[in-house]
Amino acid sequence: MTSLLIKNALIVNEGKISESDIYCENGLIHTIAKDIKKAADRKIDAKGLYLIPGVIDDQVHFREPGLTHKADLTTESRAAVAGGITSFMEMPNTKPQTLTQELLEQKYQRAAEVSAANYSFFMGASNDNLEEVLKTDPKTVCGIKVFMGSSTGNMLVDDAEVLENIFKSAPILVATHCEKEEVIRRNLKLYKEQFGEDIPVAEHPYIRSVDACYQSSKLAVELAKKHDTRLHILHISTEKELELFRNDIPLSAKQITAEVCIHHLWFTEEFYKEKGMFIKWNPAVKKESDREALRAALLDDRLDIIATDHAPHTLEEKDNTYLKAPSGAPLVQHALVTVLEMVEQGVLSMEKAIEKMCHAPAECFQLEKRGYIREGYFADLVLVDRNNPWMVSRENVLYKCGWSPLEGTQFKSRVVRTFVNGQEVYAEGKFDDSIRGQRLSFERE
Repeated sequence: MTSLLIKNALIVNEGKISESDIYCENGLIHTIAKDIKKAADRKIDAKGLYLIPGVIDDQVHFREPGLTHKADLTTESRAAVAGGITSFMEMPNTKPQTLTQELLEQKYQRAAEVSAANYSFFMGASNDNLEEVLKTDPKTVCGIKVFMGSSTGNMLVDDAEVLENIFKSAPILVATHCEKEEVIRRNLKLYKEQFGEDIPVAEHPYIRSVDACYQSSKLAVELAKKHDTRLHILHISTEKELELFRNDIPLSAKQITAEVCIHHLWFTEEFYKEKGMFIKWNPAVKKESDREALRAALLDDRLDIIATDHAPHTLEEKDNTYLKAPSGAPLVQHALVTVLEMVEQGVLSMEKAIEKMCHAPAECFQLEKRGYIREGYFADLVLVDRNNPWMVSRENVLYKCGWSPLEGTQFKSRVVRTFVNGQEVYAEGKFDDSIRGQRLSFERE
């Protein structure tokens, strides 16, 4: 480990922006003060640049093992750090699905070998692996993932008794994908009768409808309240669902929390005309009124976290009819700059953006010493230039799948440098591929 001194940075942290220096050694933040005089192995003058805690993405699909033609832990963790994400939590719908403790541990071993960012992996739940789920260690695993609606990988938990037992017995946070399967199947049948196999992608939000999302999220909340489960509902996409969440208590006191994703904050159903299958997600991008309600709920704290649901597919897979094209798209490289563009547009403040992308995920998952710029915390840090415009193109996309739903979008902000545990893993377009992230740990009973 080496020492690092960053001078004259505009530090965005805990609701404030202030110019300061920061000195790090042995992977930790040692001193935050003005005019630090210490010698360091690496010194950077960050005058005019913004220094933020590394972004923590609580929902990614990096496709390893078994689906590595789409993505892998090496390529996607590199894209993540280039986008200012220093820690990720990855989902279990790989191949094989992560349904045993042995398979879960294999993922951790692989990440230790290749990941540029810090990492954790969700334990997957199915209709018949409750015994394995209950072995999950709350101190070393981010949570249990329950698909209460089928999506890529088909890990649907639709046995009511199993679902009840998971919520009753889970030793750890339960994260849910909420879309009610019966509603989706009924809607899909009607659209097949109308359009046959050639359903327009613009009908996606009406097949995977507001009602499908609301009914499933409502059930999850009811089960969590009944069993006092620590519940985290992923990728909220509708105005209707927002009534399920509280903002009258601090995040640290919430037993039920909610996440919103970049695409639901950025796109609306109007974009289907231009983007087609490239913005086909589950849950679907919906009306402008839903997007505006989600943005408002971020500001008033009914929604707690901004994440990506990074889910790459190949161009060949996406270039298909509605029924055959998979849902999902890659976002980790562009998540932070997209949110900072919303800051430029006046949607939210810089301080609020950092709260929802850095502080809140750390609080929600009880991460040990991450998510803030504090003395004694891990030195996961990102330097951002907020006046260095660039445009997303195929040529500068880092995802293994080689495309982005944001191609053609101009961003004013640019990630300049990313530090993982005090080590500069990314600097102005170049990577130090010798650096590896660490396994995340959690401060839980």
